Amino acid sequence: MSHLDRKWKFLVVADDTPEFKKVLRLASLRASKVGGSLVMLYIIPPADFQHWVSVRELMEEEARQQAEEMLTGFAREVEALSGMTPEIVIRSGEPREVIAEYISEDQDVHLLVLGAEVDGDPGPLIRIFREELLGVCHMPVLVVPGNMTEEEIDKFV
Repeated sequence: MSHLDRKWKFLVVADDTPEFKKVLRLASLRASKVGGSLVMLYIIPPADFQHWVSVRELMEEEARQQAEEMLTGFAREVEALSGMTPEIVIRSGEPREVIAEYISEDQDVHLLVLGAEVDGDPGPLIRIFREELLGVCHMPVLVVPGNMTEEEIDKFV
């Protein structure tokens, strides 16, 4: 299959930050417009609690259930906005490693879409990208400012 036959996937790293709503809107509308699809990657950070394996496993299971609930809500938003059903991926680990691993596994990922807080620190994902992923991420990256309005996003796509 040539690169022209592949369906473009837009990868978003899902979280509960206010700027993610902007990322979700822009990525789902743009992917729909170009005939692509959307992948929502949720990363569960490693549990710091190392004393009892059963407690750590319980914490990880609760985090996974919360992630599934949040992503189900986001998937409904994507469907309402664009008519698409997004792919949902939940992984555990360090964000830099998980993102790099996912991008290397899924060769159809065409664009990484990240949100940035505009007041002060742009956020951990932008920092990880700038400091650690820039050298391994061989694709365009779109950074969506958290202060964009829905109207501005709709004009962009």
